[in-house]
Amino acid sequence: MLDNFFQLNKIGKELGLSKKEINKIFLFDNSKYPLIFTILMIIVFIFLGIVIIIFGIEASRHIYPAGTLYSTVKIEDFEAKK
Repeated sequence: MLDNFFQLNKIGKELGLSKKEINKIFLFDNSKYPLIFTILMIIVFIFLGIVIIIFGIEASRHIYPAGTLYSTVKIEDFEAKK
């Protein structure tokens, strides 16, 4: 997908289009409500970023599943307490 973006951007430059004209192609300019779609796209990206950050923090908190021994605990440690 990025290859297509860069290829279209290169073709637009070769045709002599300005950056504003090239960006119009990618930002829903042909639709009925281009501003609403642009704002909606920004909100979706922000929401996805927050979700990824939250899941990343949550995943880093629970390294070991419940009921398992940690890597520093050995069976010999439990035998010494008897």
